[in-house]
Amino acid sequence: MASSAPTPTAPPTEAEYAIGELCALCGLSPRTIRYYEEVGLLPGVRRRAGGRRVYGDDALERLRFIGRLKTLGLSLGEIRELNDLYALAGSTHDMLGRLHGLLGEHLRELEGRIESLVALRDEMQGYRDHVARRLDEGGAGPKQDEKENR
Repeated sequence: MASSAPTPTAPPTEAEYAIGELCALCGLSPRTIRYYEEVGLLPGVRRRAGGRRVYGDDALERLRFIGRLKTLGLSLGEIRELNDLYALAGSTHDMLGRLHGLLGEHLRELEGRIESLVALRDEMQGYRDHVARRLDEGGAGPKQDEKENR
């Protein structure tokens, strides 16, 4: 009977992505990723011996989070503010509190835009109905009158 001595296991290694791989995973261009790095939204990017950037799972998650925030209407400045708050306070709670406030502001702005769009839709529908009535009445206007006079 063979003894089954525990075999040492290597610690899990973090994935390493080249910039092209990262782009494919998060849907951003290399230029955008480098820009986010440049403005401090993607800190701590490692480089291989040849100077090529190497990104980990943390960078992928951060880029996805940035994408979600942009989809929700936050500006890069607001995202940078959240990033800085997290870096300074080291607390997700503080960052989430600020995010909650920003999302509330954006919701109020969105509600205002929706009200304006509803009003525009109603105005457009009213004018379209007016045009339809004119067409039904046969009132094509002066050009029709010119044809009749010829």
